[in-house]
Amino acid sequence: MRFCRLESPSKWTRSSPSAPDPLDPGAAGFAHRGLHGPDAPENSLAAFAAALDAGAGIECDLRLTSDGRIVIFHDADALRLCGDPLAIGRSLLAELASLRLRGEPIPTLEDLFALVAGRVPLLLEIKIDEDIWRWAPALATALAGYRGPFGVMSFDPRIPRLLKANFPEVLRGLVVGADLSSFRRRLALSLASPQFVAVERTAVAQSWVQSLRRLMPVYSWTIRTSEQRAQAGVHADSLIWEADGRP
Repeated sequence: MRFCRLESPSKWTRSSPSAPDPLDPGAAGFAHRGLHGPDAPENSLAAFAAALDAGAGIECDLRLTSDGRIVIFHDADALRLCGDPLAIGRSLLAELASLRLRGEPIPTLEDLFALVAGRVPLLLEIKIDEDIWRWAPALATALAGYRGPFGVMSFDPRIPRLLKANFPEVLRGLVVGADLSSFRRRLALSLASPQFVAVERTAVAQSWVQSLRRLMPVYSWTIRTSEQRAQAGVHADSLIWEADGRP
């Protein structure tokens, strides 16, 4: 795989990069929840198809249904996106099948894999809903046979820990928010033992991030403007973007 090298404006001093990244999406970065907009809802197959057309990697959110199927959906319930209060984690996949994202069904992870077919790298963010013990068997089923580049990440450090124990061949990442205390961050990193990190944009220039970057790839989220892109591009290996943060 190529290693991402984003152009840096002369007013910034680029920090030291990590070793080559097996998930390198190139200069197009990762489209946050797919390339979504008026014609393509977030985390929809239309948004993922648009990201593919743009040559961008894809970042998306995973949730687990009550019958152990992995769907691509950000929120804990479907009210904001589908106008229905159904809780994703307490619903069967068959119950969710009737919901629509502006005319589209909620995609499963298998749907995404079939669409992408290894053409671009994927960042799969697991959303935990008191169901961590059910993720190992669900992942074993959903990931079987997919040969494209992907990494699995979460804010919850127990997920990359689970991956290390049960799926050592899967690239594992930790998502780190800017408001996490130094103590909790160090604890999370120790427990997660990540192979990459996704760091909130407002924290990406901090010294601890740059120390990590010498050890592993660092991605930055969510980039929404060209100015944010210029700044974060100095300190991160790849950017997770949407809206006017598009390259």
